[in-house]
Amino acid sequence: MRAAEDAAVAAGTSVDTLMRCAGEGIAAAVRRLAAGSDILVVCGPGNNGGDGSIAASVLHSQGFPVRIAATADPKTPAARNARDRWVGEVEPFAQARPAPILIDCLFGTGLSRALDDDLDTRMTELARDARLVIAADLPSGTDADAATAPDWARHAPVMVTLALGALKPAHVLHPAAAACGAVRLIDLGIDRPAAVTVAGTPDLPCPGPASHKYTRGMVAIVAGHMAGAARLAAVAALRSGAGYVALYGDGGQGGPDAIVHRPFDGDALSDARIGAILIGPGLGRDAVARDRLAALVAADAHPLVIDGDALHLLDLDAPARRTRPVVLTPHAGEFKALFGTPAGSLLDQARSAAARAGAIVVLKGPTTIVASAAATRVHPGGNPWLSTAGTGDVLAGTIAAQLAHPGADPLAAASAGTWLHARAGQLCGASFVADDLANALTPARAGA
Repeated sequence: MRAAEDAAVAAGTSVDTLMRCAGEGIAAAVRRLAAGSDILVVCGPGNNGGDGSIAASVLHSQGFPVRIAATADPKTPAARNARDRWVGEVEPFAQARPAPILIDCLFGTGLSRALDDDLDTRMTELARDARLVIAADLPSGTDADAATAPDWARHAPVMVTLALGALKPAHVLHPAAAACGAVRLIDLGIDRPAAVTVAGTPDLPCPGPASHKYTRGMVAIVAGHMAGAARLAAVAALRSGAGYVALYGDGGQGGPDAIVHRPFDGDALSDARIGAILIGPGLGRDAVARDRLAALVAADAHPLVIDGDALHLLDLDAPARRTRPVVLTPHAGEFKALFGTPAGSLLDQARSAAARAGAIVVLKGPTTIVASAAATRVHPGGNPWLSTAGTGDVLAGTIAAQLAHPGADPLAAASAGTWLHARAGQLCGASFVADDLANALTPARAGA
């Protein structure tokens, strides 16, 4: 975003113009939320404070009861110009009276350290006495890239964050995302790269009059020591759109009758009708499991989803030697075991891991990140009740079903599967088990 702003200025858009757009956008959002209540805008010395001065001036001109409190005089030319528009008094921040609506314009993305203790304490006091806190771009004291959160914002009663121009990592990565509350985007009209985007409702293929079970995608799943995990993945694959699911090596028992049970046979897994193979849920980590994984990766016959135990057995150099796509689905512990701790935020780490492995990486967590070497899709707002055994197996099966569609783009397929999984979690609500989640994929898929 900083680079995009610099490019806009280099192309002839002034900082004052950008600040006016931001301030007017903030004022428009506050106007819808304030409901005529008294408003206190707290401004820092930089451009975030300038945004606040513009917003306060616009709100005042529209008849809203608004005050400004400042920590210091403006220090940038644009912020000084913005303050010159303000016709009222400026209260000292330390002595400012609270208001039902608090607008935080102390510090934006330029601050990469925690707030000083006295500022954090004062913001805690003002936030405690407010009915609604609205942060301009980020709650002051948030590191935009590392997604750390200030203490005061975590204790605010109701928080709305107005992201200026584009979402930042802190808007979608925890712990900062939780402190941001509800995030709304204020468009500044700035062109910016779209390599990282927040995933929306996917465009999923639907069967037509000429469709049959193989055109909808056949998923093959390799079972292991814990056959129930593979069956969960199989149910998920069927309920999220696959036309045919075969389980190899689970003993032929359990699950819906629609699942085909077969003994494990390497030759059978070369069937050209298979659209994707999933290996890992409940696989185990013995020599047999290792050999089966190595053979599937080396065969390069079908797209692969590698999950669970198989992630601990994977030769990390092997996926890059394939022509068929590979999707890796690690949680945080599996990710660290595979890749260590790459530098940067979780977004940086996922991208780095995808480039290292030559694969799509689905880094599971409260915000799930789906990354290739070139592009990243972010899925914030997961249901915390997904933290129960078997939900990862359901995700793996859901992704495999999307990858099995003929001609599927692997990044889009992994992202679509992640979205369906999250939607099913929302439909389940609370205190569910993984079987419920797998079954909820039917209404999730129907509503997509």
